[in-house]
Amino acid sequence: MPYDRADVAMRELIAVFSCLEAANLIDRLTRTAAAVAGTGNAGFVRVDVLRRHACSIHVHTPPGDPLRVRRWLAESGVMKELVASPATVRLARDVSVGEPGFLSMPVPMATRDSTHLWVAGRGFSDGDEHLVSRFATAAGRALEAAGGLEAAVRMLRGVRSFRPV
Repeated sequence: MPYDRADVAMRELIAVFSCLEAANLIDRLTRTAAAVAGTGNAGFVRVDVLRRHACSIHVHTPPGDPLRVRRWLAESGVMKELVASPATVRLARDVSVGEPGFLSMPVPMATRDSTHLWVAGRGFSDGDEHLVSRFATAAGRALEAAGGLEAAVRMLRGVRSFRPV
């Protein structure tokens, strides 16, 4: 079989574009958001386009979830708050009633659904809000870029499949 430069180049390009895994990216973004905010808890929530439902995309908590953030997310009504508010949501920390402190930012992305990045585990200030907002913007760009690379890989595989031999 003769050396096919186009096939080799296409395989190499697909391999480079395929290196970024979306699930790994979301996990890394979540862990980094927690570190940037100085908490152990962070995650992403998706709100449908009609703003009727919210679902958790990814949650990061320390081992054992000492603040019970996962349970709090499910039981507190914060998901309804995210559905109702397309903007920043900041909830004060109140240990006496189990409120861990919560800050959520919309992630600017050109998608149909709305995505929010949240951090939890302490009281948050205006400075925290600014910092997490900037991180949410960077996260949105990274997630969109990852989606673009995935789409490019699908297209390149199609080009490779239908390329004349």
